[in-house]
Amino acid sequence: MKAVIQRVSEAAVVVDGTTVGAISAGAVVLLAVENGDCEADAAWLAKKIVELRMFGDNDGKMNLSLQDIGGSILAISQFTLAGTCDKGRRPSFVSAAPPDEGKRLYDCFLDQVKGLGVPVATGIFQADMKVQLVNDGPVTFILERRSGEKP
Repeated sequence: MKAVIQRVSEAAVVVDGTTVGAISAGAVVLLAVENGDCEADAAWLAKKIVELRMFGDNDGKMNLSLQDIGGSILAISQFTLAGTCDKGRRPSFVSAAPPDEGKRLYDCFLDQVKGLGVPVATGIFQADMKVQLVNDGPVTFILERRSGEKP
């Protein structure tokens, strides 16, 4: 599983001209599910993101997590993160999980985040989405978890 996490002061996702998810302070999480990923990967990633100290304290140091600031996550499924551009000019997506498995593990990730007490807004799985955000910092992290890795 791969995730790009962007600290935001606000974000929204629009599908067919309608806002389907929006948050204020928190993080936008672009999430890709790859072949071989499992529930343990989703749980690890959710916990890591929720507890990641990416928000500034009173001294401006990154010492606060989403839980600490009462922040939210806007989670967007993005299979293109599983793409490789090593050969030729067209990206290859052979490592991306099939849609049914991708949706199942994306939903598992959402459930894990909610279980940790962080509100979650989402886009629509497999929809053409327009993501709007105000990057705070900017602060951006890339996390990856492969099945079988130790936590």
